[in-house]
Amino acid sequence: MQDTTGELPGHGPAAREVVEPSPQEGRLERAIAAQVRRLRQGAGLTLADLATRTGISKPMLSKIENAQTSCSLTTLARLADSLDVPVTALFRGADTPREAVFTPAGSGARIVARGTRVGHDYTLLGALRGPHKRMEAHLVTLTERSEEFPLFQHPGTELLFLLEGEMVYGHGEAEYRMRPGDALQLDGEGVHGPKELVSLPIRFLSVVAYGDAREA
Repeated sequence: MQDTTGELPGHGPAAREVVEPSPQEGRLERAIAAQVRRLRQGAGLTLADLATRTGISKPMLSKIENAQTSCSLTTLARLADSLDVPVTALFRGADTPREAVFTPAGSGARIVARGTRVGHDYTLLGALRGPHKRMEAHLVTLTERSEEFPLFQHPGTELLFLLEGEMVYGHGEAEYRMRPGDALQLDGEGVHGPKELVSLPIRFLSVVAYGDAREA
């Protein structure tokens, strides 16, 4: 059938479309390149030395260290054996960036929560909210103005770590007397909160980790 579009084969709009490379393309090669170079130099080896050890040509090793080629599994195994590291060590740095939250001392946001009205002070120390995890950390301070009454329920698992003072903390029907250094991990769905403020001031770290269900 005759082509009546007026475009030469291979020269139409689709043929002229340029596909931009993904920012992730070549990430693995770059990670392997950096690790091979670092490990080789750390062992005091030249490219020629490593070529002799691995049986891989010097030009090929140069390409590997400059992320100009993809390594086969056999090549990776030879490199790892010659550099005396597990194969997995060659992939360090190839992972996607991971989230981190840094909160300098005294700069955490003050949070208004159920206990605020009875003298409980909450300082947010940071929150991780990735696709498979959520975590929030608070520094809780109880002073002379504080009362024991607020009770809480929430999704996820909570870890309490007492830093200062002494208190009795309730979870469901159970009670726990907590002193500095004590930790209590609990199911957040159970009713929980301070039952008795034994020695003030009280400071404790509260870390809540939420499961994937909360992402829905």
